Amino acid sequence: MEQNNIPLAEALRPHSLSEYVGQKHIVGEKGSLRQAIDAGKIPSMILWGPPGVGKTTLAHLICQQLKVSFFKLSAISSGVKEIRDIIDSARKTGQTNILFIDEIHRFSKSQQDSLLGAVEEGVVTLIGATTENPSFEVISPLLSRCQVYVLKPLEKTDLQQLLQRGTTMMQQRLQRPVRIAEEDILFHISGGDARKLLNAVELCANTLAGQSQEEIVLDNQNIQQIIQQNLQIYDKGGEMHYDIISAFIKSMRGSDPNGAVYWLARMIAGGEDPKFIARRMLILASEDIGNANPNALLLANECFQAVNVIGMPESRIILSQTAIYLACSPKSNASYMAIDEALATVRQTKDLPVPLHLRNAPTQLMKKLSYGADYKYAHDYEGNFVEQDFLPEELKGHTFYRPGNNARENEMRQRLQKWWKKKYGY
Repeated sequence: MEQNNIPLAEALRPHSLSEYVGQKHIVGEKGSLRQAIDAGKIPSMILWGPPGVGKTTLAHLICQQLKVSFFKLSAISSGVKEIRDIIDSARKTGQTNILFIDEIHRFSKSQQDSLLGAVEEGVVTLIGATTENPSFEVISPLLSRCQVYVLKPLEKTDLQQLLQRGTTMMQQRLQRPVRIAEEDILFHISGGDARKLLNAVELCANTLAGQSQEEIVLDNQNIQQIIQQNLQIYDKGGEMHYDIISAFIKSMRGSDPNGAVYWLARMIAGGEDPKFIARRMLILASEDIGNANPNALLLANECFQAVNVIGMPESRIILSQTAIYLACSPKSNASYMAIDEALATVRQTKDLPVPLHLRNAPTQLMKKLSYGADYKYAHDYEGNFVEQDFLPEELKGHTFYRPGNNARENEMRQRLQKWWKKKYGY
């Protein structure tokens, strides 16, 4: 194939880890995966992250650097037979073999079971790539044999580096100057996805090259216009899947049941896995509704269970009912904000000591050291409440949970005000 006919994103795939862009936390000089690669001994692993962040590329680079046999399967088109054939071939090599499985979350339980023996015996080192949380999508016995590496959306500096490489190659292909006058829209539509970014540059540069013989200048206006007019060409890898689920979630978060049902219908018509849809609603029920309506989480969980039992096409009704309920529910992200703030505080303050009165005291020595001393048992007091400190001394009075402005959480705020007076500012 002529170089100019190779998609830009494919043509720019790096040939070494030094050319690899992004994921410094795992493949940078001090990254845990980089150290394993340099040592020449990698574990079986799951690469978990959004599309276009370099999962497949990283698998190829690992194989190239370790100079081992490389077998590849796509979970979409492969079954147990293909897995067994590859394992048989790997046994015959008598050397280290890497088996890369793209979209491993699409493998059934029986397909994943068929990998266990070969992974455990070391016949193959598994590298699975997934956009879905492996805790849900990979069976426990297989997951326990793998190290999970989380890949992040590419940062702006990463995208700028890719943009420079893409522009340079397009200039060589078109034999014309190519200049990026504005990059805002490019970064916005790519969403941290390298493939989307390079697809956009390639499509826009080729389109503008056919309209004029002058310098090719990409700005926000012509980029947006070209992408909108050629959406299917731009979305070569089918990443519109992620845009549609995003629109679905944002419709429910924005309390629009009509938008939610429309995007739900788009996903169902496109053959989306109903469990994937139900799982996203389960997350939203806690992240965006929370204690404004605790029943939302219960209903979303029942929806997930029912979809697993019922299957399609009947599950469309259950999904619709749940999506409409979530969209019409009062909203609060207070629990989501509280845990993220608490985690940030933990990272900043490290391991603060547990106050003595809150410590467990199972031995006499611990009791002599005042473990558990002065602890007040709430049920011994009127109203099952007594004021005492439950945070480390350094964080005394710090507020993590701030109730949302809705009926349920306003009730919670009133109780907290009654109990804690001015301590937490409720």
